[in-house]
Amino acid sequence: MEIFDQVEKLIGEINAYPISNAEELEQFRIAYLGSKNSIKPIFGRIKDVPNERKKEFGQKVNEAKQTAEARFKELQSSLKNAGTSDKYKTFDPTLPMDGEWEGSRHPVSIVMNKIIHVFEKIGFEVAEEREIEDDWHNFTAMNTPEDHPARDMQDTFYLKDSKSSLLRTHTSSVQARVMTSQKPPIRIIAPGRVYRNETISARSHCQFHQVEGLYIDKNVSFADMKQTLLYFAREMYGADTDIRLRPSFFPFTEPSAEMDVWMGTDTDATKRLTKGTGWLEVLGCGMVDPNVLKNCDIDPEVYSGFAFGIGIERTAMQKYEINDIRLLFENDLRFLKQFSSAT
Repeated sequence: MEIFDQVEKLIGEINAYPISNAEELEQFRIAYLGSKNSIKPIFGRIKDVPNERKKEFGQKVNEAKQTAEARFKELQSSLKNAGTSDKYKTFDPTLPMDGEWEGSRHPVSIVMNKIIHVFEKIGFEVAEEREIEDDWHNFTAMNTPEDHPARDMQDTFYLKDSKSSLLRTHTSSVQARVMTSQKPPIRIIAPGRVYRNETISARSHCQFHQVEGLYIDKNVSFADMKQTLLYFAREMYGADTDIRLRPSFFPFTEPSAEMDVWMGTDTDATKRLTKGTGWLEVLGCGMVDPNVLKNCDIDPEVYSGFAFGIGIERTAMQKYEINDIRLLFENDLRFLKQFSSAT
């Protein structure tokens, strides 16, 4: 029968297939052993074979498959041995190593390390704490009332079967733990990952990173905060950077402010980034609310302080002109390789 002749021809092709390197071997595997190999369609024609010859036909097709498997293993082994032999014959230990890509820091890590370095130079210490927090350190200690929207289940990930355990929504919880375990003066920055129950889009994500800062001592003023943040802005964005502080509201600071840096409107890029104003919002800040100090057993009549919070993803997106926050979490090497020389 013609169909039996096709199988015989296929076996002949398998035995005669020219293979001299790994690339040709992979093409052989795809052609005869892959998910869409050329043996499958022939086996599917068993319905056209008379019943008395179906067994013979099945055995013949299996022979073709087994021939392909045996030849693949044989050639794979011989190529491997040949490669090993050639490798040692041609190896020169005096040659420099191959210039393979060894990876790079993630843009979030680059920005976070830069911010940490800036504040370490002026005496701030890094403080890290747990990501699974309790309600008191995450909300109550930070002067967040029971009816505040941030407590709503739409914003916060609470642990199953628990009314008090949650994934921290900000690294302010680190500040609360430091203030309850350490007496002033306190000068810390708290970098870390935080979580909020938000819809994932090009501009927002359910997880992101922050660096929050806290300074508490006697006679700390709003002017101290402004000078500290001006220093940060000029280290981060350039020596001639100007800043402005706009009134805002946060439960844990009073007065509160948003800090903008002047990016200018000289180019289309800065116009887009600043929405035509020239000013770019980079962080929130303010004087620590006396209620927060009281909650953490620090006397607000003796001590005062300021706090600030910087969103790392937003800063990274501004710095590297990234237009989709999701790129920072997808681990796509085509994207990450672009930062191999970034600092």
